[in-house]
Amino acid sequence: MRRDPAADAAFTEFAAANRARLRSTAYLLCGDWHRASDHVQEGLLRVYVAWPRLVRQGGEVAYARKAVVSAFLDARRKRSSSERPVPEPGERVSGEDLASAVADRDALMAALARLPERQRACVVLRYFEELDVRETAAVLGCSEGTVKSQTSRALASLRAMFEDESREELVVAGERSFPW
Repeated sequence: MRRDPAADAAFTEFAAANRARLRSTAYLLCGDWHRASDHVQEGLLRVYVAWPRLVRQGGEVAYARKAVVSAFLDARRKRSSSERPVPEPGERVSGEDLASAVADRDALMAALARLPERQRACVVLRYFEELDVRETAAVLGCSEGTVKSQTSRALASLRAMFEDESREELVVAGERSFPW
């Protein structure tokens, strides 16, 4: 089937306009900018295939977001259980030389990494992407009740982590348990 050059141009414009936001979402899910780019690329491939239908029905951004989250979840399912990436030497955090905001961010990323994938996806979509419960359920392909319960459990876990451990302990523990 031949593609319309105008449709290809519209898709290219859409991808360029939304790539950064989609990459940020993917990074919050996986914790690695390079893998985030891979998830966005996979998601945009899925959007490209569905582009003619999406343009007719609308909802291109929502579909793209869902495609990126699905690419992340699919990649997590495919990963070998023996594969354990390690942080590059330049990525380690030194609490002595960094600003408090950076340390807080690292502690949050470590705490997010300790959550199960579905709970992490709910938190990222609800609080970083600012989607409501209905939109989050649509992206994850589950019920609104599931989103509410997964988000509640995730927030309780995060709250407990921050109450039980110091910021530095979270980061150190996160380095050992990061799933990404």
